[in-house]
Amino acid sequence: MANEKQFPMTAAGKQKLEEELDYLKTVKRKEVVERIKIARSFGDLSENSEYDSAKEDQAFVEGRISTLEGMIRNAVIIKEDDMGNGIVQLGNTVSFVEVPDGDEEEYTIVGSAEADPLEGRISNDSPIAKSMLGKTVGDKVKVLTPGGEMEIKIISIS
Repeated sequence: MANEKQFPMTAAGKQKLEEELDYLKTVKRKEVVERIKIARSFGDLSENSEYDSAKEDQAFVEGRISTLEGMIRNAVIIKEDDMGNGIVQLGNTVSFVEVPDGDEEEYTIVGSAEADPLEGRISNDSPIAKSMLGKTVGDKVKVLTPGGEMEIKIISIS
């Protein structure tokens, strides 16, 4: 157990995972169990698609509960007072432009457990975040993406 992966995250990110876990345990799990009971009442389980679907949902819910419990158990909270030194690190919000003429983009670098690019949060394991970590404002950085190499310039760090 000592070699379990750690999950860096903000306190808010951990709170969100705890809320999802609570919902899955107290609401969703009961809903799925009820669906299984109803499906069983239809008779022959070998040809019961409702039963099969409910069992698949149950497996998904139980797997997600297990995943969330592990992430929460191995959470490493990013301290906000560690983020203000002018160097890109986990927890920072970074603005950058693609060189030579890209639009400005802004993302907060978070652990993989709370990454959501559509909400402006990218994983520290993503190519862009990996390339920016340890850099400062004004640095130009080459990023290797699945679509090829690009260069970005860091505009601000907060």
